[in-house]
Amino acid sequence: PAHPDLQVDLANLKITDARVKDTLSINGAAEDFSDLDFNVDRREWYEAGSNRWTVLSGTWRDRRVFLEIHNEDTTEVLGNFDGRKITLDELGLSEADVGEIDSRQNPADFIDFEGKFWLYRFSREMGVFSDGAATGRGFYCWQFHEQEGKRYLSVRKFEGEPFAASIWIRVEPTDITVFRGA
Repeated sequence: PAHPDLQVDLANLKITDARVKDTLSINGAAEDFSDLDFNVDRREWYEAGSNRWTVLSGTWRDRRVFLEIHNEDTTEVLGNFDGRKITLDELGLSEADVGEIDSRQNPADFIDFEGKFWLYRFSREMGVFSDGAATGRGFYCWQFHEQEGKRYLSVRKFEGEPFAASIWIRVEPTDITVFRGA
């Protein structure tokens, strides 16, 4: 079989070509608008129903950062760069509240967090699979979108773990440079 790099233009790698050991540089993604650069040390696959996507992560400024890559008709990328793990208490929600949101599945639902309205988008079971792992881990996810904003709030619940929320921001794929690793 041909070597996989022979089909790829190494000078023009896209985020969809990225893999473990590559270095990613995201233009202006840091809080101070400097570039955010990290080495990919983890690649996971997520799925919900028939949808599948990839999450790449690594360490930047002593915290784990993530890029979620959806590659269907167009490539959409979300980044989680702030390292925050937000609790249900911080969101002003109880387990009963998220259970009710899930049972309603109502796009008119929203939460008020940090002075912004976050509109309910969906909640469903998802799975995550890592390189070399025979089985994945299931979790439940509630997704909210910042009203008139570019940010997403993802609340996740793995069995035996507390609820944890994180904020993701849309990243333009053209703002990401991929450098092939060893």
